[in-house]
Amino acid sequence: MKRFNHFIYGFIPGLLIPVGFLWIYLNRFYPADSSFFDTLKALYPSVLLGKLLLLSIMLNMVGVFIFYKSDSFRLGIGMMVGALPYLIAAMLMM
Repeated sequence: MKRFNHFIYGFIPGLLIPVGFLWIYLNRFYPADSSFFDTLKALYPSVLLGKLLLLSIMLNMVGVFIFYKSDSFRLGIGMMVGALPYLIAAMLMM
């Protein structure tokens, strides 16, 4: 595990995991027949999208907790920094 303890190995999944979660969540639970991007356009100026972003960040925080417990601090920091743009966007929408 020490071989993979680099910032970039945590940063890239930290950026991609929330988008993947939003895609799965919106395709599964949103009742419209529109595409993912049309759904995001419909939800954009609302508080609901901010709450969905906060929900998607929770998966990153679980990853940060796991990496910190396994002494892979750079991976955890990368995942945390990858979640910051989503956190900022969620706070601006609330």
